Amino acid sequence: MNLEPTSQYDVRMLIDGTWVDSDDRTTVTNPYDESAVGSVPVATEQQVTDAVDAAHRASEESTLSAYERYELLYATAERLEDDAEEMARLVTSEQGKPLSESRVEVDRAVQTLRLSGEEAKRQFGEYVPMDAQKGFARSHAFTQHEPLGVVAAITPFNFPLNLMVHKVGPALAAGNAVVGKPALKTPLCAVTLFEYLDEACAEVDAPDGLVNVVTARGSTIGDVFLSHDAVEAISFTGSTAVGKYLAENSGMRELTLELGGNDPTIVWDDTDIDRAAAQVVGGACANAGQVCNSVERIIVPEHIEREVVEALVEHATSLTVGDPFDDDTDVAAMVDDDQAEKVVELFEATVDAGATVECGGNYDGRLFEPTVLSGVTPEMPAAKEEVFGPLLPVIAVENFEEALTEANNTNYGLEAGLFTQDLDRAKRAADEIDAGGVNINTVSGFRADHMPYGGFKDSGVGKEGIKYAVEHFSREKLVGFHAGFPDSV
Repeated sequence: MNLEPTSQYDVRMLIDGTWVDSDDRTTVTNPYDESAVGSVPVATEQQVTDAVDAAHRASEESTLSAYERYELLYATAERLEDDAEEMARLVTSEQGKPLSESRVEVDRAVQTLRLSGEEAKRQFGEYVPMDAQKGFARSHAFTQHEPLGVVAAITPFNFPLNLMVHKVGPALAAGNAVVGKPALKTPLCAVTLFEYLDEACAEVDAPDGLVNVVTARGSTIGDVFLSHDAVEAISFTGSTAVGKYLAENSGMRELTLELGGNDPTIVWDDTDIDRAAAQVVGGACANAGQVCNSVERIIVPEHIEREVVEALVEHATSLTVGDPFDDDTDVAAMVDDDQAEKVVELFEATVDAGATVECGGNYDGRLFEPTVLSGVTPEMPAAKEEVFGPLLPVIAVENFEEALTEANNTNYGLEAGLFTQDLDRAKRAADEIDAGGVNINTVSGFRADHMPYGGFKDSGVGKEGIKYAVEHFSREKLVGFHAGFPDSV
């Protein structure tokens, strides 16, 4: 079955409860055939400032209870679920991933909204036993959580719906107001999400400005978000370079930075190599490899390198590359020409350095075949740099000690995977791999939406995952009760 792309969406921005336009607009195009999908305004600096001002007023005016915040998020989830197929078509139209993957993203976004709604009701404090210290036997204290105020949410192109939900859902659950800024390449599904949020806000009588979305260039929003005193938290997913800039200029703001990765997956000799290879290929080629925790390096012992390579080739060559609206397509177009050219350059430089192309290596515009490279050494470009494309570089090592060393041979530290049936080996990997997540018997690309997710080193700071994001978007206050003065009454 060949489905048609979604019809054209020409949308506006939501600022202070009103859908507004701008003098400048930009067209959103389909990465596969470059047809127009829709258009969005390009916000001015003043409009971004207006959105932050509105969020600040709303955060001070809002009296929503935890249950009302739960209702808001659940109502949004229901709207998204009702429109799931249309939203999936929109994600594929503007982002380019296969429709089957877009359906999964929409379903995950529904679950993330509902998990966020549930977390709104779990903002527990704790009793602090003051009599643990001498002299405070008649004192009592407890903690309570309060919202920060305004949370700025900046999202990339690769998961344009669910990554926005991962920021907005927990921010609202904690009681904050939000200003969302989606990538200009893929803004349409995020703007549609804010339409659902706006409708749900009206149902619970939330103040105007509690949710805002601006479609702006990064330089415009960066200046405002970093200079406006009302912005208490910035949650950013994107490049390491931009993340470092935000970290260096954010002052005392709360930061969550989900950045790049060069994630290793180790396939050891005591696992089912064919089944592991199937997961590795899927983990490297999903969304055409445009995933920050995708499988970027496959590390194997020398004596099974050929067996692993042959299994990878078998699974990689079984994938279909083509139209994302064709149900048979496994790998579709990368998001734009710049992204495709970066992958081609890394691939060609790695081959020039001595790697062998075992399968694939062909590309046509934004389409790039799943490509297995053997004979890759740690200094080659595809091993050193974040690829963000469907490349599978295989690195052979002598022993497990060397495998762990190679896994850590990167400035990044997002996620890692290890296939093994040996408990001691798994425990060593968990202890010694310097990454925010180590997944045993699956690939680095594993993510469940409620788990803590975030990396070390150049992969960022802070954690996403609803419970953990809510903690970042709230502050803890101690309330103490001490002996009064009854004689003075």
